[in-house]
Amino acid sequence: MDAIDRKILAALQEDGRLTVTELAARVGLSVSPCHRRLRELERSGIIRGYRAIVDPEAVGLPFHALVFVTMLQEDRATLLGFEKAVAEIPEVVQAQRLFGDPDYLLRVLTADLAAYQRLEDDRLASLPGIQRLTTTLVMKHIVDSRPVLGPAR
Repeated sequence: MDAIDRKILAALQEDGRLTVTELAARVGLSVSPCHRRLRELERSGIIRGYRAIVDPEAVGLPFHALVFVTMLQEDRATLLGFEKAVAEIPEVVQAQRLFGDPDYLLRVLTADLAAYQRLEDDRLASLPGIQRLTTTLVMKHIVDSRPVLGPAR
């Protein structure tokens, strides 16, 4: 990946709806080489897909909680069961397994505190292998969806 590929990635992360012609103009290439580079970035998995970035508040999900999960058991079956169950909860928009304590970080969006409380009581607290859930409420987003470009070479 060279500087031109990085320009392509930066432009698409800024506006994923660019046509190949518009993208080529932004990065200083003609259409054919730009299109070849774009297809190679997609084929290699550097570009994993395209999607709209939705404002959670605009769709009625302004309540944002970070849930730290400490597991009671960490055997393979329990972890896989926990991860499968978490993946089935639509309010969990991001889940990460961590090194150290806590074991997992869940990013959860709901309509309000009452909806979050119901989710925690009915679904999160009953997930397999949990010892403790610790919830932190998000006050403000400082950096959100920053473009990923990787180190320059």
